[in-house]
Amino acid sequence: MVDPTSDLGEDVTEETAPRCAVCGEPIVNEPTHRVVTRVEDGMVTTVHFCDENCRADWDDESASSGQ
Repeated sequence: MVDPTSDLGEDVTEETAPRCAVCGEPIVNEPTHRVVTRVEDGMVTTVHFCDENCRADWDDESASSGQ
């Protein structure tokens, strides 16, 4: 996978691009790309979203599941 801190417009293909955590689409050249980074049990995790709507949907799902 691509380094989450890199510019996603450079040398990223659909095969190597991160996938949106909500809709599963590859994130290639998305100007509205969002990333949530957290530390859980001493490990850094990142969750990618193709836009703010998917990010908000993920927040809603996380809240309803108690995470």
